[in-house]
Amino acid sequence: MPENNGLFISFEGGEGAGKSTQIRLLAETLRARGLDVVVTREPGGSPGAEAVRHVLLSGAAEPFGVRMEAMLFAAARNDHVEEVIRPALEKGAVVLCDRFLDSSRVYQGTTGNLEPEFIETLQRIAIDGTMPDMTLIFDIPAAAGLARARKRADEGAAPDRFEKEELETHEKRREAYLDIALNEPRRCRIVNADQPQEKVTEDVLSFVEPLLAKMASLSEVAE
Repeated sequence: MPENNGLFISFEGGEGAGKSTQIRLLAETLRARGLDVVVTREPGGSPGAEAVRHVLLSGAAEPFGVRMEAMLFAAARNDHVEEVIRPALEKGAVVLCDRFLDSSRVYQGTTGNLEPEFIETLQRIAIDGTMPDMTLIFDIPAAAGLARARKRADEGAAPDRFEKEELETHEKRREAYLDIALNEPRRCRIVNADQPQEKVTEDVLSFVEPLLAKMASLSEVAE
C-alpha cells in the first residue's frame, strides 16, 4: 500500500471486456458502504488530459507516429495523476481508474513496437511514484470482446480507432496483459470477463475485499 489513506485500483483489458460496467457496479457497492469513491478514466480524467484524449482517440495524432502518441499519453497521465488521482488518495478516497500505465505498455509498447526501456522511462515520469494498489485485468478472447464492442457501436457509440484494428492485434494485446499479470502477481489479478456479468461482479469484489479490509484496519490505527 502506498503512503496515503486511500486505495487505488486500475482496471485493464482489451476492447469489449466490460471494464466500464464493472467499475460502475463496484463504485455503487463501495458508496453504499459509505466510502468516498472517485471514478476516473484514461486517457482523460482531468481537464488537460481530456483535451489530449480527444486528439488520441480520434486518430488525429496517428500521422505523427506511435512514439509521439506514447508521449501524449504520458503527458495526459501525469496531469491526471497530479490533478485527480494523488489528491483523492491523500484524502482517503478509493480511486477506480479505467486504464492506467499498463495500457501504454500494451498498446504503445507491445503492439506499437516501442522499446520497453522507452515506455518504462515515460511511465516513471508520468506516474511519479503513484502506482495502483491492485490492477484487475479483464481477460476475454479478442473475438468475443470485439463482438461486444461492435454491438455497442450498433447501439450508437462510435468505435474508436483502437476498436477498428485487426483481430490479430487485439489477441497480441490480450497475451501482453496476461504476461504483465504473470510478471507482477502481487499487484495484478486476472478476471475472467467471458462469463455472466453477475459472476464477473462477484469475482471483482472477492479480489477487492482484502484491500478494503486492510484499508479499514489502517484507518483504525491512524485514529
